[in-house]
Amino acid sequence: MDNRINEIRKIIRALRVSMREAEAIMHEQINRDEDCTFVAEEVMKMRAVMSGLAQERAALGDTDPIVVASLFVPRRRPAPPRIGVEKRRLVPPREVARA
Repeated sequence: MDNRINEIRKIIRALRVSMREAEAIMHEQINRDEDCTFVAEEVMKMRAVMSGLAQERAALGDTDPIVVASLFVPRRRPAPPRIGVEKRRLVPPREVARA
């Protein structure tokens, strides 16, 4: 039974990495205004498999967290640096010269 738990944990780790990669591809396609239905369907299939594996793992009594060491995939580009922007200062209104 312990071998089955280890096997499930390996499959879950691999699925998580694959899902992150697929989601990054899907977000790139969305940003380019392309059709991403194929990738979205594959992610949904992976989630269904993951759900079944999680249920089997829980039934076997494994409750330890599964840590996946993978690189962070940013979803958006970082904001450009704000160069040359100075703090605004309030100036009292000018007095109107009376003639």
